[in-house]
Amino acid sequence: MKQKIVLTIIGIITFAILGAGAWLLSKPVGVEVEKSDQAKVEVAEKNYDWGEIKINGGNAEKVFLIKNAGTGPLKLSGVSTSCMCTTAQVIIDGKGSPFFGMHQKSSWVGEVPSGKEAELKIVFDPAFHGPSGVGAMTRQIEVETSDKNNPKLEFTLKGNVVK
Repeated sequence: MKQKIVLTIIGIITFAILGAGAWLLSKPVGVEVEKSDQAKVEVAEKNYDWGEIKINGGNAEKVFLIKNAGTGPLKLSGVSTSCMCTTAQVIIDGKGSPFFGMHQKSSWVGEVPSGKEAELKIVFDPAFHGPSGVGAMTRQIEVETSDKNNPKLEFTLKGNVVK
């Protein structure tokens, strides 16, 4: 009888540990940057239309500029895309971040000095979805910022994938 109780307790503890581990692993990895009054993000363009994109014509790319018009550093983090066919990279002073995709949040944080700009490089692979992936498409890219008034930027790209 005592052995059954011990085994039951061990089973409950094991189940609790596995459940907690699964819950922690299901959380997106990311970092919350502290918001600041001194950081001021400026973006001249948030939307872009590639027009027609040939499915076998190679990747389509677009670079958006993100300016820090504030008096303190602007932190960028939490970069993600709306589809696996699209990746995004932040480039600050010639140094590129990792490439980010759909459902990918990381602990990466980039810092744009006051008066400087970062590049947000978007790469769309029109062949990713195979031969049936033709037609109109729209993709979003999100970037979190330390600007209190603009904590999240959303960029929208669209095009028409053709054979």
